Amino acid sequence: MALRRTTKADPNIAMSSMTDIVFLLLIFFLVTSTLVNPNALKLLLPKSTGQVSAKATVSVSIKDWGDDSYSYHINGNQQPVNLEEVEDELVELLQSEEDPTFSIYSDESVPIKEIVQVMNIAKRNHYKVILATQAE
Repeated sequence: MALRRTTKADPNIAMSSMTDIVFLLLIFFLVTSTLVNPNALKLLLPKSTGQVSAKATVSVSIKDWGDDSYSYHINGNQQPVNLEEVEDELVELLQSEEDPTFSIYSDESVPIKEIVQVMNIAKRNHYKVILATQAE
């Protein structure tokens, strides 16, 4: 006894809902990628024509408050760290790195003396340093 199916399965799939989901995901990722900012502090960086392609995993930001007071921030953290604690924080963050490198983000108005103090930390611990600048 041969039983035959009277209805055939439709192999077509409605793609309109799938395209809606893809567009929503695309918009979501575009919006969230613009919110990611490695330097959360608002700094006016000095301008430079030369740019370095090396990537640093840790950043130290030096903020000038205008009254001869400066604050140091590790990885864009809003909570400032004393200059004496910067070295300990950097050693802790960079101890597992194969090629330890950190970048310095500083306001244009920060005296070079403050930047050199952070660079001396790198020299003592044999770290590489990148001084962040703005492209001209």
